[in-house]
Amino acid sequence: MSTSVNPSAAPLEAPPPAGLEPISPEPQPKRRWKIWLGAVLIAVAGIAAWYVSRPRPAQNQPQAVTVRTAAIAAGTLEQTIRITGNTVAGNYANIVAPLLRGPEYRNLTLVTLAKPGSMAKKGQVVAQMDTQAARDHIDDVQAMVVSAEADIRKRKAEQAIEEENLRQSIRVAKSTLDKSKLDIGAADIRTPIDQELLKLAVAENEAAYKDALQDYDINLVSNRAEIRILEITLERQVRHRERHVTDLVKFTIKAPMDGLVVMSSVWRGGDMGQVQVGDQLSPNQPFMKIVDPQSMRLEATVNQVQAEFIRVGQPVTARFDAFPGLHLKGKIYSIGAIAVGGWRQNYYIRNIPIKVMLLEQDPRVIPDLSASAEVLVSRQENALLAPREAIQYEGGKPVVYVKQAGMFTPREVEMGAENNTHVAIASGLKAGDVVALQRPATTRKK
Repeated sequence: MSTSVNPSAAPLEAPPPAGLEPISPEPQPKRRWKIWLGAVLIAVAGIAAWYVSRPRPAQNQPQAVTVRTAAIAAGTLEQTIRITGNTVAGNYANIVAPLLRGPEYRNLTLVTLAKPGSMAKKGQVVAQMDTQAARDHIDDVQAMVVSAEADIRKRKAEQAIEEENLRQSIRVAKSTLDKSKLDIGAADIRTPIDQELLKLAVAENEAAYKDALQDYDINLVSNRAEIRILEITLERQVRHRERHVTDLVKFTIKAPMDGLVVMSSVWRGGDMGQVQVGDQLSPNQPFMKIVDPQSMRLEATVNQVQAEFIRVGQPVTARFDAFPGLHLKGKIYSIGAIAVGGWRQNYYIRNIPIKVMLLEQDPRVIPDLSASAEVLVSRQENALLAPREAIQYEGGKPVVYVKQAGMFTPREVEMGAENNTHVAIASGLKAGDVVALQRPATTRKK
C-alpha cells in the first residue's frame, strides 16, 4: 500500500522526549536610545526656531541705565582735618606713694582707698598705707634712744670717779713735791751726798706732779670726747626716730584739691589693672589723680604734612569713642614746635602734638578717653556740591557724566575747594543736574 506526501503542508514536529520542557524563543531588545535622541533633536529645533523668531529691539532705543546717580545741590562745603588722641585734665594733681626718708620701706601696702569716680574734697583722706611695720620700727628706734641716754648717764658717772681719782693723785704729787722742797731747805746741815739726793728728789717729785697734771688734762679731754661720741650716737638715734615719725604722717594721703578721683593703671599679676586695696606700691609711684572735671582737654597728634593747615584758635568739634552721640565744641589751644615719633613707628613718620581746649563740658568726659576732633580749616557757603565719586578724569581733565534723556553725557567741569566727601563745582554744572557716581558703560557723545 502506497502513501502520498503533501509538500505544502508544515512538517510535523517530533514530540519532545519524555522528561524535557520545550524552550521558548528569545525576545528582541528594545531600542530606547533612539527615542531619547529623537526628543533631544526636537527640543534643539524648538529653541533654534524661538531664537530666530524672537523680537529684536530697535537700534536707536536707549538701554536701561543701572548706574548710581546723585543730584547737584547748593550747600556749605567745610574742609576739615581729623586729629585723634586722648582726653586729659588741664587742672589736676598727681597722687603718688610717699617718698619716705627711711630706707627701710621698699613696698607700701594700701589699706584705704577712695572710690574711683567719686568726688573728693580738699583735705579729705583719699589713701592710707599700712603703718604697722613703721610703728614697730619706731618702737625699736625708741628703745635704742633710751639705751643711748642710759649709756651717757652711766659713762658720766664713771668719768666723774676717774676724774676725782686723778685729782687725788695730783694732790698727793703736790704734797710730795712740797715736802721735798721743805727737806731741801735744811740741806746746809746735810752731807753733800744727801744734798744731791734731796735735789734729785725735788726734781723727781716735780716731774711726777707735772705728769699728774698732764694726765688729768688728757683724761679730761678723752672723757669729754667719749661723752660727745655718745651724745652724737644719741642724736643720730633721735633723728632716726623723728624721721620715721615724720614718715608716719605721710602714710596718710589727703586730697590737695577738690576734684574727681581717677585711678591709674598698674601691673597687677601680669595684667594691667586699676589700683585696689591690698596692692603694694613702690615709694614715689603714681597711682591716682584728682582732676577738675571742668578743665578737660584733648591731647592729639596730626601728621606733619597736615600740620601746616592747623592754626591756634581754629574751631573744632570733639567726638568720643565711648559716647558716639556726644559732640563738644572746642578750639586749638597750642601746637607743638617739633614733630615727634610714635611708639613702634617708622622713623620717617612724624606727628605734631596738638592740644585742644573744650569750650563745652560734659560729666561723662573723664581722663584717658579715646577721642577725635574735626578741625575746621575753611568754610564755603552756597557752593555747588558734587560727590567725589562723580568726578572722573579724561585726558587729565575733570569730567562728570550728566544724565540727559536717559543717557549720560560727559561734561568738563572746573573744580574748587574739596573735602573728604564733596567737591565744589566752580563751573560746568548747575543745581538740579543729575550726575553718575561711576563711569557709565554707554555714553552719549558731546
